[in-house]
Amino acid sequence: MLRLSAAPCAPPPGHLTEGPVWDDRREELLWVDITEGLIHRASLGLRGYGSGLPYLVPYETMRLDRPVGAVVPCVSGALLAAAGTSFLRLDGHRTPVEIAVPDIPGDGVRRRMNDAKCDPRGRLLAGTMAYDATPGAGALYRLGPGGLETLLGSVTISNGLGWSPDGRLLYYADSPTGRVDVFDHDPGTGALTGRRPFVTLDRGVPDGLTVDAGGRIWVAVWGGAEVRAYEPDGTLCARVAVPASHVTSCTFAGPELDILVITTASQGLDEDRLRAEPDAGRLFVCRPGVRGLPVTPFDDAEFLAV
Repeated sequence: MLRLSAAPCAPPPGHLTEGPVWDDRREELLWVDITEGLIHRASLGLRGYGSGLPYLVPYETMRLDRPVGAVVPCVSGALLAAAGTSFLRLDGHRTPVEIAVPDIPGDGVRRRMNDAKCDPRGRLLAGTMAYDATPGAGALYRLGPGGLETLLGSVTISNGLGWSPDGRLLYYADSPTGRVDVFDHDPGTGALTGRRPFVTLDRGVPDGLTVDAGGRIWVAVWGGAEVRAYEPDGTLCARVAVPASHVTSCTFAGPELDILVITTASQGLDEDRLRAEPDAGRLFVCRPGVRGLPVTPFDDAEFLAV
């Protein structure tokens, strides 16, 4: 089994950094700080002293008026944010435009968007959770041509979306289950069937995940201080040690998609843990020797006039 260590990048610590995504058209990394309502953009640079590990050069931060669970690039060049309990299109420095709102139950439970990613056809899957993680209060939605639909209900903390290289499998984590599940996925229609357990963690809980070009699944372990990689048959094949307990997500970045970028959180750590983990909340990088899959941007054609 491969054992690796991740090194911190340049940005200062955030609170709940999440959702890294590499936009290869702009050669930039996007990520969010959920509870602070921040969307960050950065380019990659190389360290001058020969380590070979890149660092991030932030050049723009956008602040929304609500928590932002995830952000993805759009075909048009705009950004789509799953924020609060709605979907916002951000086009340059114009005022964000709300393009869709899920049908949220009127039960008094406060909810927000969490992890979100585009499928291979450019449809966005995005999940919700209750602020207090009320069991079953979240859902998984899909936004695409024809509008917004609910894919799953009775979710607690929707997380960890990623597709196999051929688009026929979807990996998904409802974090409190301690398990990553897998669905059969129809690339044409987006239909999900045959949900079944993929792997169950023995410590920590699964958070965000990504899939590499060889079909391996890289899972961020909240409370585990690591990213774990699994072969498509569920065999553990790599562990990336991260000097922060709360590892939130990961993605492959860079021109060759060979750099694993890892996000972490300082949220939930007491003062003693924060002193012991001064880099908690920062982004980390390593080179695992494999390449990721390019990100499909959100197909926002029908929302351009909204």
